[in-house]
Amino acid sequence: MLFALLAAVLVLPLVTIAIGPAAVSVGDVIGVIKSHIPSLDVDITWSQNVDAIVWKTRLPRIISGLAIGAILGIAGAVMQAVVRNPLAEPYVLGVSSGASTGAAAMIILFGSIASWSVGLAAFAGALAATLFLLLVTGNSGSSLRLILAGLAANFGFQALTNFIIFSSGTPEATQAVMFWMLGSLARANWSQAVPLIVTALIFSVVVALFGPVLDALSSGDRTAQSVGIEPTKARLAILIPVSAVIGIAVASSGAIGFVGLIIPHVMRSIVGSSHRVLTLGCALAGAFFLVIADTFARIAFAPIEMPIGVITGMVGVPFIVLLVRRMK
Repeated sequence: MLFALLAAVLVLPLVTIAIGPAAVSVGDVIGVIKSHIPSLDVDITWSQNVDAIVWKTRLPRIISGLAIGAILGIAGAVMQAVVRNPLAEPYVLGVSSGASTGAAAMIILFGSIASWSVGLAAFAGALAATLFLLLVTGNSGSSLRLILAGLAANFGFQALTNFIIFSSGTPEATQAVMFWMLGSLARANWSQAVPLIVTALIFSVVVALFGPVLDALSSGDRTAQSVGIEPTKARLAILIPVSAVIGIAVASSGAIGFVGLIIPHVMRSIVGSSHRVLTLGCALAGAFFLVIADTFARIAFAPIEMPIGVITGMVGVPFIVLLVRRMK
């Protein structure tokens, strides 16, 4: 299954790049990509507009989508294991909202749009939301307590973001921050795509290596202690870097919800509960799902583009309802 997902993820860009308001053949897509590889001699039979559409617009966007989907899928699996709750997910628990607040504050209050500064502020917001959840829920393991704390964090950070927007009083700032609130890959470029895909690859490998630790934490504190793991320290050691990676993703694409909720449950039913395999499956499936959702967002009401958060929300809400009905 993992090899099948990997093959699908490798083929997916060639297909989705060709789809859009301006259709491009798969042959031209392959030709444009080959023409930008040094030392390859390629006969150019396409126009400059096609080259710009493929290389400057759609390819970095799809690579960013693959990376962000992988990050969100893994982050959801990690959070569900660490807090032992099947509803845990960066968006549901308010971590993405915290990252959005940090990005909004950096743009409006400090006037900085540099990717590194926005990413750092998004990480600070995501970390603040994560620490809030840990402080409120403690070691109770209560699903209700966690969801209520997540709702409080979500609405609280959204209210703070709205306050920052309206306090600016400038339409330009409002429009810029709405990008983080709705979620979109429309502004993706190579300067974002390359660091994102590198981050996603490193994140996938590191989390897979720590799969046995996640297995122990998901089995309960007593099980973790029996194998020499201190649960509280392990949670902090895991959630802080996860918050950093979520902040990087949100700073690039905005708050895209429900990917981290849907993908781990689907993959757990396919590849099992061993987190060493599950996290790799979530990375591939999350990447595949987000690119499909982004492609639909691009073409559903072309030439008008729908925010990708709308698509994932339309899929995620019925999934939550189904999940809650199946829980005993």
